[in-house]
Amino acid sequence: MTRRFRFLVPLAVVMLVAAACDSGTSGSPGASGGTAAAACDTDENGTVSVLAVWATGDAEYESFQAMVEPFCEETGIGIAYEGTRDANQVLSTRVQGGNPPDVAGLPGPGAMAQFANEDALTPLDDVLDLDLMAEQYGESWVDLASVDDSVYGIFIKASVKGPIWYSPSAFEEAGYAVPETWEDLEALVEQIVADDGTPWCIGLGSEAATGWPATDWIEDILLRQAGADVYEQWYTGELPWTDPAVQTAFETYGRWATDEQYVKGGPDGAISTTFQNGGDGIFDGSCYLHHQASFITGLGAFAEAEAGTDYDFFMFPPIEHDGVIAAGDLFGMFNDTEQARQLMQYLTTPEAQQIWVERGGALSPNREVSLDAYPDDISRKSAEALVNAEVVVFDGSDLMPAEMIEGQGGFYETILNYMRSPDQLPELLEEADATRESAFGG
Repeated sequence: MTRRFRFLVPLAVVMLVAAACDSGTSGSPGASGGTAAAACDTDENGTVSVLAVWATGDAEYESFQAMVEPFCEETGIGIAYEGTRDANQVLSTRVQGGNPPDVAGLPGPGAMAQFANEDALTPLDDVLDLDLMAEQYGESWVDLASVDDSVYGIFIKASVKGPIWYSPSAFEEAGYAVPETWEDLEALVEQIVADDGTPWCIGLGSEAATGWPATDWIEDILLRQAGADVYEQWYTGELPWTDPAVQTAFETYGRWATDEQYVKGGPDGAISTTFQNGGDGIFDGSCYLHHQASFITGLGAFAEAEAGTDYDFFMFPPIEHDGVIAAGDLFGMFNDTEQARQLMQYLTTPEAQQIWVERGGALSPNREVSLDAYPDDISRKSAEALVNAEVVVFDGSDLMPAEMIEGQGGFYETILNYMRSPDQLPELLEEADATRESAFGG
């Protein structure tokens, strides 16, 4: 049978997995605000200021630091790093004030396009070897980081969305089987409640970006309930948020996420729990399931656990449709300096990206990263989920304008208000649709 790959943005994700199996991370936010450090303690040949979403001291920051150390040693260029949860707001303020960082992690392709259209980002066409980039990454990753045929960004790592994590020993002790269908998952959740257990751990806390993990839930559900075409219409602003498909996706999520029986700590507990520690409960028995992207293996209790023994995952099952969502961490250059150029060039290399891959919690979009670099079978299993999917799409919220995500009536606010007041969903979606009309220009 011929497999049909559907890329809702020009993203041949399957190409990256042909040479790089995943442990993954995300383009979604992931750091505390205002933290600063010298990622490389040298300035012999100048310094690059870097702003991204990883808090200094966190596992992701330490992996980034390990990634850039060889660059600093070879070039004598230092890196002055700042972490902030609210990357889009900080970057917008810095750009307006005329003092942006040299290089920054961008909230997603949608935000990248906005900064590019404002002439805030530097085109990379004469910074990078685009022929080599197309060869190593595939044209689709280059296209996704382009605006009006010019390249403005690079993907330094990627992730697969949709894994549902669990403890094999906890399942075995309780007599639970890994669900293969949506109906199986629904039955498992109800059985856990009947056994006086709590099915789900959810962690939505992320400072200014609190709520973003729930956007992954909505995207996974909408894709599988309504299909790829509707998913595309939604993230491109063509589909009203009041459409029944969108409302049904929210209601399906809310059936569990807004009910204290189904979520550890109830909705308030989910909102106040950080995403880094959102799945810790599967290790102490306080919940059985956790929905999060593949990068979770490098965070919280997962980082100290043994892959395949202490934890495993199954993919979010099909409902009416099937598919897999991918995401990536996108970097752009705001100041055109020689030091910044050299750093951008380095970050695209397989040597740089393999460093993060070997540490865990990342998938490389560079096809020349060795498969053997991935640290465990779970990493490779994540990639198999991606490569075996007939429909692969990019994270929809990362492709939306920032106003649609972070503004009044945006995705984050709509999610959080819905969890606090589920009866208000129709009104909340009407407000989100007004934001859609503004964000997408009517």
